[in-house]
Amino acid sequence: MKILVRRYIKKESTSGIILIVATIIALILRNSIFSEFYTSFLHTPIVLKIGSLLDISKPLILWINDGLMVMFFLLIGLEIKRELLAGHLSSARKIALPIIAALGGMIVPAVVFLIFNYGDDFALRGWAIPTATDIAFALGILSLLGRKIPVSLKIFLMALAIFDDLGAILIIAFFYTSELSFHSILFAVICILALVLMNRFKVTRIGFYWIIGFLLWVFLLKSGVHATLAGIIVAFSIPLHAINEKRKLVSPAKSLQHHIHYWVAFYILPLFAFVNAGVDLTNLSISRITDDVSMGIILGLFIGKQLGVFLFSYLAIRYNVATLPKCATWTQMYGVAVLTGIGFTMSLFIDSLAYNDSNTFYYTDKLAILLGSFLSGIVGYLILKFTKSKRYCGV
Repeated sequence: MKILVRRYIKKESTSGIILIVATIIALILRNSIFSEFYTSFLHTPIVLKIGSLLDISKPLILWINDGLMVMFFLLIGLEIKRELLAGHLSSARKIALPIIAALGGMIVPAVVFLIFNYGDDFALRGWAIPTATDIAFALGILSLLGRKIPVSLKIFLMALAIFDDLGAILIIAFFYTSELSFHSILFAVICILALVLMNRFKVTRIGFYWIIGFLLWVFLLKSGVHATLAGIIVAFSIPLHAINEKRKLVSPAKSLQHHIHYWVAFYILPLFAFVNAGVDLTNLSISRITDDVSMGIILGLFIGKQLGVFLFSYLAIRYNVATLPKCATWTQMYGVAVLTGIGFTMSLFIDSLAYNDSNTFYYTDKLAILLGSFLSGIVGYLILKFTKSKRYCGV
């Protein structure tokens, strides 16, 4: 099991490095003579049309945010399902600490943001931006510390980030939907019922799930409910274990997770970072970067996340609801709590929903996400780097 965890973390750390490179390239292009080319690239119109049945026209950036990111949520859904049914979260004792820590890591940052932006209805749309954790970046930094960090703590961070993503999915579902279309929702419900029946009868052919999943995505896109939710719905419908037509025990969910992880980690997330992280730095000023929205995001990520995760974890362990990860120290727990402030891709995604990629804040909202994530990553790494591990304890 430890070997599988280390392999997973190694993939995530490599993905994290690629994300950093994609972000740097986006920033360079946006603030150079190629700025106009970069901007026009993001808004390249793409049309998907099938006679009179289907007609979807969106700029490239929205095809990535509303389309390709479905694959990311599909992967997250598959990870959550596997961990809950047969993994590190398959018992109440195992699930308690990461779920409580994730809850604290969403509540406190949201409160910090609300304190700064109370009274401004438009700004308050971004209350969920600092509640997210980027699993690739956070695990990537942990991997740089090697065996100094116990595997149990890496599993804790991975589980916390997964629940954090689940929380983000629920937030998107309830708070970031537009006007609803009854007919499209009705067709979406029919697709969901079809997926439930396929799960009930243990259908193992992934192609059928792709077809129904695509239709579900189209109907959700037309309904006003955010289309990326199709990913999590499809993920929960795919059987973890089933008997195929050759009478062999197979795992459609594990197989699909294995095949799409590479594409999500090394192509989709870096592409998402590239089209969303291009912040215009030419007109920046101290007053703009220290406005209420920016400070709410920066302090929400850097202060709110670590306070929420560490305080809720301490209370859970203090009152015997959960136990401290094996071989971990409290200082290491605090270092990991700081790392959860790396919001990056998920924060950028929620930001795009909250403010519709407007330049109302001169893109300082996106820059605030980068700064808050950068501070959390650097400080968290330094704390863990110079913290002594427990002696005589296998890691």
